[in-house]
Amino acid sequence: MNETPDTPALTEATLHEAALAHLARYGATEAGLLRVLERRILRWRRTATGDAETLDRAAAAARLAARRIVAQLAAAGGVDDAAFAHARAARLNRSGRSRRAIAAHLAARGVAPEIAAASLPETAESELAAALILARRRRLGPFRTVPETAPGRELAALARAGFSRVIAEQALAMSPDAALALVLRVRRGDA
Repeated sequence: MNETPDTPALTEATLHEAALAHLARYGATEAGLLRVLERRILRWRRTATGDAETLDRAAAAARLAARRIVAQLAAAGGVDDAAFAHARAARLNRSGRSRRAIAAHLAARGVAPEIAAASLPETAESELAAALILARRRRLGPFRTVPETAPGRELAALARAGFSRVIAEQALAMSPDAALALVLRVRRGDA
C-alpha cells in the first residue's frame, strides 16, 4: 500500500499562512484561532486520500503545529486576548448588551474569566445606557410609540437580555429626552 498520502499534507507553513490570513480579516482570541486551525485540519483530514494511519499521524502533527503557531503569534502580539476582550466588550456595550451578556459572549470566544471581568464596563451609567440602547431598538419604555398593553412585558424583555431589575426599571422610567441624551452620549463615546 502507498506510504505517502495522495493529498498534500498540511505543513506548519501552510497553517501559519492560514492563521495570518484569518487574523488579517478577523479579530481573534488564542482559543478562537486554534479552533479555526483545527477546523482546517479536520476538513483536510476528511478530504485527504491515502493510507489512514499516515493521514492520522499527519493530522496529529498538524494539530501540534497549530498549537505552536498560536503560541508564537500570541508571544509576538498578533493575538491578544485582552485587547480583543476590551474592544469586543466596548462594542457590545454600545450595541445594547448587558454585562452578563458580554461576559457570556467573551466566555464563548475563549477569553479567560479574569480577562473578561477586567474588560466589562464598570459604571452603572454604562449599564443603564446599554439598557436604553436596547429599549430604543425595541421601542420600549421612553422610546415606546404606543401605550403599553401588557404590564411587565418590557421589564421582562430587559431581564431576558441580562439587565438587573434596578437597571431595567430605571431605563423604563426615564423621560424620552434624558434617555435619548444618554444614548447619544454613549454613542459618541463620552460615557
